[in-house]
Amino acid sequence: MEKQLFPFYFRTLKKRLPLIKKSILLLSSIMMTAMSFGQKTWKKEHAEILFSNPPFRSCHASTIVEGTDGQFSVACFGGTDEGEKDVSIYYGKIGTDKKVVPIEVANGILNDTTRYPCWNPVLFNKQDGELVLFYKVGPNPREWWGMYKTSKDNGNTWSGPVHLPKGILGPIKNKPVMFDNSFILCPSSFEQADGRWKVFIEKTDKKLSEWTSVPVDTSASFDVIQPSIVSYGGNKLQILCRSKQGNVIQSWSSDNGKTWSKLSRTALLNPNSGTDAVTLKDGRQLIVYNPTKPGKEWFNGRAKLRVAISSNGTDWQDIAELENGTKEEFSYPAVIQSADGRIHITYTYDRKNIKYVILRES
Repeated sequence: MEKQLFPFYFRTLKKRLPLIKKSILLLSSIMMTAMSFGQKTWKKEHAEILFSNPPFRSCHASTIVEGTDGQFSVACFGGTDEGEKDVSIYYGKIGTDKKVVPIEVANGILNDTTRYPCWNPVLFNKQDGELVLFYKVGPNPREWWGMYKTSKDNGNTWSGPVHLPKGILGPIKNKPVMFDNSFILCPSSFEQADGRWKVFIEKTDKKLSEWTSVPVDTSASFDVIQPSIVSYGGNKLQILCRSKQGNVIQSWSSDNGKTWSKLSRTALLNPNSGTDAVTLKDGRQLIVYNPTKPGKEWFNGRAKLRVAISSNGTDWQDIAELENGTKEEFSYPAVIQSADGRIHITYTYDRKNIKYVILRES
Protein backbone atom coordinates (compact mmCIF):
# COMPACT_ATOMS: atom_id res chain seq x y z
CA MET A 1 0.00 0.00 0.00
CA GLU A 2 2.83 2.42 0.91
CA LYS A 3 4.57 1.69 -2.41
CA GLN A 4 1.37 2.59 -4.26
CA LEU A 5 0.84 5.82 -2.29
CA PHE A 6 4.37 7.16 -2.80
CA PRO A 7 4.09 7.74 -6.59
CA PHE A 8 0.70 9.35 -5.96
CA TYR A 9 2.14 11.79 -3.38
CA PHE A 10 5.10 12.53 -5.67
CA ARG A 11 2.85 13.32 -8.67
CA THR A 12 0.63 15.53 -6.47
CA LEU A 13 3.66 17.42 -5.06
CA LYS A 14 5.08 17.89 -8.56
CA LYS A 15 1.79 19.42 -9.77
CA ARG A 16 1.61 21.78 -6.81
CA LEU A 17 5.27 22.81 -6.91
CA PRO A 18 4.67 26.04 -8.92
CA LEU A 19 1.99 27.06 -6.42
CA ILE A 20 4.33 26.34 -3.51
CA LYS A 21 7.09 28.44 -5.14
CA LYS A 22 4.67 31.32 -5.63
CA SER A 23 3.57 31.08 -1.99
CA ILE A 24 7.19 31.16 -0.78
CA LEU A 25 7.96 34.19 -2.97
CA LEU A 26 4.83 35.98 -1.74
CA LEU A 27 5.70 35.27 1.91
CA SER A 28 9.26 36.48 1.33
CA SER A 29 7.99 39.68 -0.29
CA ILE A 30 5.64 40.34 2.64
CA MET A 31 8.47 39.82 5.14
CA MET A 32 10.84 42.12 3.22
CA THR A 33 8.16 44.80 2.97
CA ALA A 34 7.54 44.60 6.71
CA MET A 35 11.26 44.84 7.41
CA SER A 36 11.76 47.82 5.10
CA PHE A 37 8.72 49.54 6.59
CA GLY A 38 10.43 49.46 9.96
CA GLN A 39 13.74 50.79 8.66
CA LYS A 40 14.65 54.46 8.94
CA THR A 41 15.74 56.54 5.99
CA TRP A 42 17.86 59.67 5.70
CA LYS A 43 16.53 62.77 3.99
CA LYS A 44 18.07 66.10 3.02
CA GLU A 45 16.35 68.95 4.81
CA HIS A 46 18.66 71.59 3.35
CA ALA A 47 21.42 71.78 0.73
CA GLU A 48 22.71 75.19 -0.41
CA ILE A 49 25.93 77.18 -0.62
CA LEU A 50 26.69 79.42 2.38
CA PHE A 51 28.28 82.57 0.96
CA SER A 52 26.35 85.00 -1.25
CA ASN A 53 29.17 87.48 -1.88
CA PRO A 54 32.38 86.07 -0.41
CA PRO A 55 35.35 88.46 0.01
CA PHE A 56 37.71 85.88 -1.52
CA ARG A 57 38.15 84.19 -4.88
CA SER A 58 38.79 80.73 -3.50
CA CYS A 59 38.01 78.88 -0.24
CA HIS A 60 38.55 75.44 1.23
CA ALA A 61 38.68 73.32 4.41
CA SER A 62 35.48 74.27 6.22
CA THR A 63 34.60 73.43 9.81
CA ILE A 64 31.27 73.64 11.66
CA VAL A 65 30.21 73.77 15.31
CA GLU A 66 27.01 74.17 17.32
CA GLY A 67 27.34 76.92 19.91
CA THR A 68 26.01 76.87 23.45
CA ASP A 69 23.49 79.44 22.22
CA GLY A 70 22.10 76.94 19.72
CA GLN A 71 23.53 78.80 16.72
CA PHE A 72 25.80 77.12 14.19
CA SER A 73 29.09 78.67 13.13
CA VAL A 74 31.46 77.84 10.31
CA ALA A 75 35.00 78.76 9.35
CA CYS A 76 37.21 78.11 6.34
CA PHE A 77 40.35 79.52 4.76
CA GLY A 78 39.92 81.91 1.87
CA GLY A 79 41.95 84.13 -0.43
CA THR A 80 43.29 84.28 -3.96
CA ASP A 81 44.13 80.58 -3.95
CA GLU A 82 45.35 77.90 -1.53
CA GLY A 83 48.90 78.66 -0.41
CA GLU A 84 48.87 82.32 -1.44
CA LYS A 85 50.00 84.82 1.20
CA ASP A 86 46.62 86.59 1.33
CA VAL A 87 44.83 83.42 2.51
CA SER A 88 43.21 84.09 5.91
CA ILE A 89 40.76 82.34 8.23
CA TYR A 90 37.15 83.47 7.81
CA TYR A 91 34.40 82.85 10.35
CA GLY A 92 30.68 83.49 10.52
CA LYS A 93 27.39 82.35 12.04
CA ILE A 94 24.74 80.61 9.98
CA GLY A 95 21.73 82.92 9.90
CA THR A 96 18.04 82.09 9.77
CA ASP A 97 18.33 82.26 5.98
CA LYS A 98 21.04 79.55 6.16
CA LYS A 99 23.62 82.04 4.88
CA VAL A 100 26.91 83.25 6.35
CA VAL A 101 28.66 86.60 6.13
CA PRO A 102 32.34 85.56 6.41
CA ILE A 103 34.58 87.80 8.50
CA GLU A 104 38.37 87.54 8.69
CA VAL A 105 39.32 86.45 12.21
CA ALA A 106 42.94 85.30 11.73
CA ASN A 107 45.75 85.84 9.24
CA GLY A 108 49.42 85.01 8.78
CA ILE A 109 50.86 88.52 9.12
CA LEU A 110 54.03 88.34 11.21
CA ASN A 111 55.30 91.88 10.64
CA ASP A 112 55.26 94.67 8.06
CA THR A 113 57.24 92.62 5.54
CA THR A 114 56.40 88.99 6.31
CA ARG A 115 53.10 87.23 5.77
CA TYR A 116 52.28 83.53 5.38
CA PRO A 117 49.08 81.78 4.30
CA CYS A 118 46.66 80.26 6.82
CA TRP A 119 45.38 76.69 6.62
CA ASN A 120 42.72 74.25 7.85
CA PRO A 121 40.68 75.88 10.65
CA VAL A 122 39.00 73.60 13.19
CA LEU A 123 36.20 74.85 15.47
CA PHE A 124 35.76 73.07 18.79
CA ASN A 125 33.43 73.69 21.72
CA LYS A 126 34.91 72.66 25.05
CA GLN A 127 32.53 71.32 27.68
CA ASP A 128 32.97 74.50 29.73
CA GLY A 129 31.41 76.47 26.85
CA GLU A 130 34.60 78.08 25.55
CA LEU A 131 34.88 78.02 21.76
CA VAL A 132 38.31 77.28 20.27
CA LEU A 133 39.47 78.04 16.74
CA PHE A 134 42.53 76.00 15.80
CA TYR A 135 44.38 76.80 12.57
CA LYS A 136 47.79 76.58 10.91
CA VAL A 137 50.15 79.26 9.57
CA GLY A 138 53.15 78.72 7.32
CA PRO A 139 54.45 78.56 3.76
CA ASN A 140 53.23 74.98 3.20
CA PRO A 141 51.96 71.89 5.10
CA ARG A 142 55.54 70.66 5.66
CA GLU A 143 56.60 73.85 7.41
CA TRP A 144 53.42 75.20 9.01
CA TRP A 145 52.88 75.60 12.77
CA GLY A 146 49.85 75.37 15.03
CA MET A 147 47.87 78.34 16.34
CA TYR A 148 44.58 78.91 18.13
CA LYS A 149 42.20 81.58 19.38
CA THR A 150 39.42 81.32 21.94
CA SER A 151 36.02 82.91 22.43
CA LYS A 152 33.91 83.06 25.58
CA ASP A 153 30.83 84.47 23.81
CA ASN A 154 30.16 81.97 21.02
CA GLY A 155 32.40 83.64 18.47
CA ASN A 156 31.26 87.23 18.87
CA THR A 157 34.74 88.24 20.05
CA TRP A 158 38.05 86.42 19.98
CA SER A 159 41.27 86.35 21.98
CA GLY A 160 44.62 87.13 20.41
CA PRO A 161 46.49 84.35 18.55
CA VAL A 162 48.29 81.74 20.65
CA HIS A 163 51.17 79.59 19.41
CA LEU A 164 50.94 75.90 20.20
CA PRO A 165 54.09 74.36 21.74
CA LYS A 166 56.91 73.41 19.40
CA GLY A 167 56.20 70.05 17.78
CA ILE A 168 52.46 70.33 18.43
CA LEU A 169 50.21 71.17 15.47
CA GLY A 170 46.76 70.73 17.00
CA PRO A 171 43.89 69.12 15.07
CA ILE A 172 44.99 69.11 11.44
CA LYS A 173 41.58 69.08 9.77
CA ASN A 174 38.98 67.36 11.93
CA LYS A 175 37.50 68.16 15.33
CA PRO A 176 38.97 67.06 18.68
CA VAL A 177 37.10 64.87 21.15
CA MET A 178 36.79 65.78 24.83
CA PHE A 179 36.44 63.10 27.53
CA ASP A 180 34.62 63.69 30.85
CA ASN A 181 35.46 67.39 30.82
CA SER A 182 38.98 66.25 31.64
CA PHE A 183 41.23 65.76 28.63
CA ILE A 184 41.05 66.41 24.90
CA LEU A 185 42.35 64.26 22.04
CA CYS A 186 43.27 66.10 18.85
CA PRO A 187 43.54 64.11 15.59
CA SER A 188 46.79 65.34 14.06
CA SER A 189 49.31 64.43 11.36
CA PHE A 190 52.56 65.52 9.79
CA GLU A 191 53.67 65.73 6.16
CA GLN A 192 57.39 65.04 6.05
CA ALA A 193 59.83 66.68 3.65
CA ASP A 194 60.54 63.28 2.05
CA GLY A 195 56.88 62.90 1.09
CA ARG A 196 55.88 60.45 3.82
CA TRP A 197 52.74 61.10 5.88
CA LYS A 198 52.34 60.18 9.54
CA VAL A 199 49.41 60.33 11.96
CA PHE A 200 49.62 61.45 15.60
CA ILE A 201 47.12 61.85 18.41
CA GLU A 202 47.80 64.91 20.56
CA LYS A 203 46.48 64.93 24.10
CA THR A 204 45.91 68.09 26.12
CA ASP A 205 44.13 69.22 29.27
CA LYS A 206 40.98 71.33 29.18
CA LYS A 207 43.03 74.52 29.60
CA LEU A 208 45.13 73.66 26.52
CA SER A 209 48.26 74.13 28.62
CA GLU A 210 49.86 70.66 28.72
CA TRP A 211 50.41 68.72 25.48
CA THR A 212 51.73 65.26 24.61
CA SER A 213 51.88 63.53 21.23
CA VAL A 214 51.26 59.83 20.59
CA PRO A 215 52.46 58.46 17.22
CA VAL A 216 50.33 55.87 15.42
CA ASP A 217 52.21 53.02 13.69
CA THR A 218 54.92 55.20 12.17
CA SER A 219 56.64 52.16 10.61
CA ALA A 220 53.63 51.35 8.43
CA SER A 221 53.82 51.54 4.64
CA PHE A 222 50.62 53.59 4.56
CA ASP A 223 50.85 57.36 4.06
CA VAL A 224 48.10 58.81 6.24
CA ILE A 225 47.00 62.26 7.39
CA GLN A 226 43.91 64.09 8.65
CA PRO A 227 42.41 61.45 10.97
CA SER A 228 38.96 61.58 12.56
CA ILE A 229 38.35 60.12 16.03
CA VAL A 230 35.21 58.08 16.79
CA SER A 231 34.28 56.37 20.05
CA TYR A 232 32.67 53.06 20.98
CA GLY A 233 32.58 53.42 24.76
CA GLY A 234 34.60 51.41 27.22
CA ASN A 235 37.81 53.25 26.24
CA LYS A 236 37.56 51.90 22.67
CA LEU A 237 38.41 54.40 19.92
CA GLN A 238 38.96 54.27 16.17
CA ILE A 239 40.65 56.72 13.82
CA LEU A 240 39.76 57.00 10.13
CA CYS A 241 42.45 58.59 7.94
CA ARG A 242 43.00 60.01 4.48
CA SER A 243 45.64 58.06 2.57
CA LYS A 244 47.62 57.80 -0.66
CA GLN A 245 46.84 54.09 -0.90
CA GLY A 246 43.27 54.18 -2.25
CA ASN A 247 41.31 53.46 0.94
CA VAL A 248 40.35 55.11 4.19
CA ILE A 249 42.91 53.73 6.67
CA GLN A 250 42.08 52.89 10.29
CA SER A 251 43.69 52.21 13.66
CA TRP A 252 42.11 51.15 16.95
CA SER A 253 42.75 51.93 20.61
CA SER A 254 41.39 50.10 23.65
CA ASP A 255 42.83 52.51 26.25
CA ASN A 256 41.37 55.91 25.27
CA GLY A 257 44.16 56.76 22.86
CA LYS A 258 47.24 55.88 24.93
CA THR A 259 48.26 53.18 22.44
CA TRP A 260 47.11 52.36 18.93
CA SER A 261 46.97 49.26 16.73
CA LYS A 262 48.70 48.75 13.41
CA LEU A 263 47.22 50.74 10.55
CA SER A 264 44.94 48.76 8.22
CA ARG A 265 42.58 49.32 5.32
CA THR A 266 38.85 49.82 5.58
CA ALA A 267 36.48 48.95 2.73
CA LEU A 268 35.88 52.68 2.16
CA LEU A 269 37.55 54.10 -0.95
CA ASN A 270 39.67 57.23 -0.73
CA PRO A 271 41.13 59.23 -3.65
CA ASN A 272 43.71 60.95 -1.44
CA SER A 273 41.12 63.39 -0.11
CA GLY A 274 40.01 64.48 3.34
CA THR A 275 37.11 62.82 5.16
CA ASP A 276 35.36 63.51 8.46
CA ALA A 277 33.49 61.23 10.84
CA VAL A 278 31.38 61.54 13.98
CA THR A 279 30.00 59.23 16.66
CA LEU A 280 26.22 59.57 16.78
CA LYS A 281 24.22 59.73 19.98
CA ASP A 282 23.00 56.15 19.49
CA GLY A 283 26.57 54.83 19.21
CA ARG A 284 26.74 54.42 15.43
CA GLN A 285 29.53 55.96 13.38
CA LEU A 286 28.97 58.24 10.39
CA ILE A 287 31.54 59.27 7.78
CA VAL A 288 31.49 61.68 4.83
CA TYR A 289 33.89 60.64 2.07
CA ASN A 290 34.71 60.65 -1.65
CA PRO A 291 33.83 57.10 -2.85
CA THR A 292 36.43 56.83 -5.61
CA LYS A 293 39.98 55.66 -6.22
CA PRO A 294 42.93 58.01 -6.79
CA GLY A 295 43.30 59.43 -10.30
CA LYS A 296 46.29 60.60 -12.27
CA GLU A 297 45.90 64.11 -10.85
CA TRP A 298 45.48 64.90 -7.14
CA PHE A 299 42.03 66.42 -7.63
CA ASN A 300 40.61 63.47 -9.58
CA GLY A 301 38.03 61.53 -7.63
CA ARG A 302 36.72 64.49 -5.65
CA ALA A 303 33.60 65.02 -7.78
CA LYS A 304 31.50 62.48 -5.87
CA LEU A 305 30.68 62.76 -2.17
CA ARG A 306 28.70 60.34 0.00
CA VAL A 307 27.69 59.65 3.57
CA ALA A 308 28.07 56.17 5.08
CA ILE A 309 27.13 54.71 8.46
CA SER A 310 28.35 51.78 10.55
CA SER A 311 27.54 50.18 13.87
CA ASN A 312 30.92 48.46 14.27
CA GLY A 313 33.39 50.58 12.28
CA THR A 314 34.01 47.68 9.89
CA ASP A 315 30.84 47.28 7.84
CA TRP A 316 29.78 50.53 6.19
CA GLN A 317 26.58 51.33 4.31
CA ASP A 318 26.03 54.40 2.13
CA ILE A 319 22.97 56.33 3.28
CA ALA A 320 23.13 59.56 1.26
CA GLU A 321 24.67 60.96 -1.90
CA LEU A 322 25.72 64.58 -1.52
CA GLU A 323 27.32 65.08 -4.93
CA ASN A 324 27.66 63.01 -8.10
CA GLY A 325 29.72 65.22 -10.41
CA THR A 326 32.31 64.42 -13.04
CA LYS A 327 35.04 67.06 -12.94
CA GLU A 328 34.12 69.49 -10.13
CA GLU A 329 35.67 69.35 -6.68
CA PHE A 330 33.42 68.54 -3.71
CA SER A 331 35.75 67.76 -0.87
CA TYR A 332 37.05 68.23 2.68
CA PRO A 333 33.78 67.63 4.55
CA ALA A 334 33.14 68.51 8.18
CA VAL A 335 30.31 66.78 10.03
CA ILE A 336 28.60 67.10 13.43
CA GLN A 337 25.37 65.90 15.02
CA SER A 338 23.34 68.67 16.62
CA ALA A 339 21.50 68.50 19.92
CA ASP A 340 18.24 67.67 18.11
CA GLY A 341 19.81 64.68 16.33
CA ARG A 342 20.20 66.18 12.87
CA ILE A 343 23.41 65.79 10.87
CA HIS A 344 25.10 69.01 9.74
CA ILE A 345 27.71 68.83 6.97
CA THR A 346 29.81 71.48 5.27
CA TYR A 347 32.21 70.89 2.40
CA THR A 348 34.21 72.64 -0.30
CA TYR A 349 32.04 73.51 -3.30
CA ASP A 350 34.37 73.60 -6.31
CA ARG A 351 36.86 75.80 -4.38
CA LYS A 352 34.52 78.79 -4.86
CA ASN A 353 32.14 78.37 -1.93
CA ILE A 354 31.14 76.16 1.00
CA LYS A 355 28.02 74.02 0.77
CA TYR A 356 25.83 73.32 3.80
CA VAL A 357 23.70 70.17 4.06
CA ILE A 358 21.34 69.06 6.83
CA LEU A 359 20.33 65.39 7.01
CA ARG A 360 17.52 64.00 9.13
CA GLU A 361 16.83 60.36 9.92
CA SER A 362 13.12 59.60 9.68
